[in-house]
Amino acid sequence: MNFEKMARLIQEYSEKYRAKFIDVRIEEVDFVSINVENGKVEELEANQDFGIGVRVLINGWGFSSTTNVEDFEKTLRIATKMAKFSKSKTSVYVGDPISDRVEIKMRKHLRDIDLEDKLQFFLGINEMLKTGKIKTRRTFYHDSIVRKIYLNSEGSFIETVTPRIIMGISVVAKTNGLMQNYWKYFGGTQGWELAEKIDFQYWSKIVVRKAIELLEAKSPPSGKLPVIMDPELTGVFIHEALGHAAEADSVRSGESILTGMLGKKIGVEELTVIDDPTLPGKFGSYIYDDEGVRGKKVEIIKNGVLVNYLTDRETSAVLGLEPNGHGRAQNSSYVPLVRMSNTYVAPSDWEFDEMLEEVKFGVYMVGDKGGQVDITNGSFMFGAKEGYIIRNGEIKEMIRDVALSGDILQILNSIRAIGNDVKVGFPGFCGKGQWVPVDDGGPHILTEAIVGGLE
Repeated sequence: MNFEKMARLIQEYSEKYRAKFIDVRIEEVDFVSINVENGKVEELEANQDFGIGVRVLINGWGFSSTTNVEDFEKTLRIATKMAKFSKSKTSVYVGDPISDRVEIKMRKHLRDIDLEDKLQFFLGINEMLKTGKIKTRRTFYHDSIVRKIYLNSEGSFIETVTPRIIMGISVVAKTNGLMQNYWKYFGGTQGWELAEKIDFQYWSKIVVRKAIELLEAKSPPSGKLPVIMDPELTGVFIHEALGHAAEADSVRSGESILTGMLGKKIGVEELTVIDDPTLPGKFGSYIYDDEGVRGKKVEIIKNGVLVNYLTDRETSAVLGLEPNGHGRAQNSSYVPLVRMSNTYVAPSDWEFDEMLEEVKFGVYMVGDKGGQVDITNGSFMFGAKEGYIIRNGEIKEMIRDVALSGDILQILNSIRAIGNDVKVGFPGFCGKGQWVPVDDGGPHILTEAIVGGLE
């Protein structure tokens, strides 16, 4: 690829058509996918992808993409034509040109491990999950090395190389017509060393045991109760219920309950919530976002006060805020949107046992089983992988298919204790019309919410 020629064309089109902004993302992706179910290889792929995405702002935005580098100028011309005819009124943050090359290093390079060795590794893990009541056992693995070149009409040229790996184990247990599933995922912006340091034998036993125990678990109680969320459920709660509401495109459109709330107290004094793409090795980490803005650690809530939104170039310009590097796209075929990275609740000073002592009758909820949130009115519902009744400060019987629901701001103001045991390490993909890798977490949190069943 002739990057100098691309840069010249960007400047020529920028001047000729009086473009307010042009940027180009070139992505080369080298990836491996493995999926094993009940000892059978369902997917084995080692492949490459390539794409170029071009975005132009004149009267409004124009966007086009291609998988053929020879079509670059044609793609730039199409995006420019669309931008000329677009009538949306908007603006964009334009800063100084950046020239940089950064690479997230791997201690053990993903391509130094033979594909056959990776397959045998995960076939072996799949075998660890094989026991009597387990009817379905699945192991999956996906890695990628993404090289991105970013150019824009400011004169920026940024090259990044990011390795990313995600893998997991899941089982379905069945008896007497009843089924329960359980799973555990691992991931990060790391090399093969991440796979090697996970004790899959330990986690296989845990996942199998939990699924089987859930077959015998009771149904949850219902009503407004004290709830202790474990770090995983804390993470998904704060990502879904608060993080999406703090994305500045939702704020700009007035769809978020946090619109117009900057500087206002929305949670208890002890609550601080952070989104940080700079955390080393986490699944949602990156160095530059997909708009050539360096990713920054952002305190969304500090001591209970909403102090920041997550922004991209457009929302920062329109809302008069600092750009903080949260414009992300699934790949070069998509335009960047405001997205989270690694979102978590900062720790406080409570021990877990101290939290338990505060509860005479309540529920301890562990893990994330998905849910729904409406950021326009602040309502949410999340399921947990497992739950336990708390009686007089002690964890008692297991419950299954347990969910909590409520109002986001009420929950943030009902927090009674925040633990000192923060953990960020629950990788996944966040959907918002397109998928991006994210991570989340936090410490144990004691609050009050409506508890009920998932059914």
